[in-house]
Amino acid sequence: MREALELARRGAGTASPNPMVGAVVVAASRVVGRGYHARPGLAHAEVLALDEAGAAARGATLYVTLEPCAHVGRTPPCTEAIIGRGIRRVVAAMEDPDPQVRGRGCRCLTAAGVEVSVGTAAEGARRLNEAYVKHRTTGLPFVTAKWAMSLDGRIATRSGDARWISGPASRALVHELRAASDAVLVGIGTVLSDDPQLTVRDLPGHHQVTRQPARVVLDSTLRIPPAARVLARDGAPVTVATTSRARPERRQAIEALGADVIVADGPDGRVDLRTLCEALGRRGVMSLLVEGGGAVHGAFMDAGRVDKVLAFLAPVILGGPAPGPVGGAGVERLAQAWRLTRMVIRQVEQDYVIEGYIDAGAQATLWPAGDRAATEAEGTACSPAS
Repeated sequence: MREALELARRGAGTASPNPMVGAVVVAASRVVGRGYHARPGLAHAEVLALDEAGAAARGATLYVTLEPCAHVGRTPPCTEAIIGRGIRRVVAAMEDPDPQVRGRGCRCLTAAGVEVSVGTAAEGARRLNEAYVKHRTTGLPFVTAKWAMSLDGRIATRSGDARWISGPASRALVHELRAASDAVLVGIGTVLSDDPQLTVRDLPGHHQVTRQPARVVLDSTLRIPPAARVLARDGAPVTVATTSRARPERRQAIEALGADVIVADGPDGRVDLRTLCEALGRRGVMSLLVEGGGAVHGAFMDAGRVDKVLAFLAPVILGGPAPGPVGGAGVERLAQAWRLTRMVIRQVEQDYVIEGYIDAGAQATLWPAGDRAATEAEGTACSPAS
């Protein structure tokens, strides 16, 4: 199953809006077939592994990171291929969380006499497809807030200079994060000050950029310049979220440049993030990387929209009245603080990367129960894992 999970990761950034899935066929304690799902419309992991196994698949065991599908989509049902090739046993890491799919594949295989076991390496499989799980159970994207800061918690100097707080290796990692995300979001302040491209570049090794993430800009009054690089017509979808405070002629001008303009009025006159996330979810955005400044990160935190935090900590000290990574209203008492769980801290050259999930309990007063489903979901096995 560990090998299947590693295979599945090869679909990061390309399999969406499908899940990342890896499969391994084992016969007589030997791996005879491997496969992973690369992109929608191409063969699923199970079928590729079965094709590689050939005749050796009969009587073998199939290890797969997600319950095999039993419905017709862009490709035929994987359950038919599994049954037809004579697989004796299927070991799945987790059930498919999609309410329209969940459990059907297991039941279909069991009815055909295939032994089915679910739950092996379930936590790793859920984390691998955490964006897919949240999107399928809530309709909302999985949101990761990313920032780089100094040792004293600043994201720029007092003059606004922020290039570069983190080192080259950290910046390369950010491009990997973008490549694995469906969309990248910034605020209009970042656009006006930095004119970012928000594209994937400088991937390590010989990895090629096969897909650019969609670009999303928060701009309550549509101050975005028509020449802004985020509006470039390079094939990547561009969404500008605004409010009814924006002048109609400005909206028409931005739409004429090919951008999708979403009007999402919040009670404070700014973009309502719940409405925006719902709209992005309907557009197939499963994973959203927020690269904003303190105001944008604060708004997402205040609204309970953040699932994961990635903080890059650089060994520099800036001092002075410089901006921090999270603004907004914040909390009044330490007991209300957003706390990270399942933390991982690693060193990337001179920087440290702190990764963790917003504690579900801390979000309980902010999120409706349905929004927390992805965080709290535990796969229900068709039968106990062996």
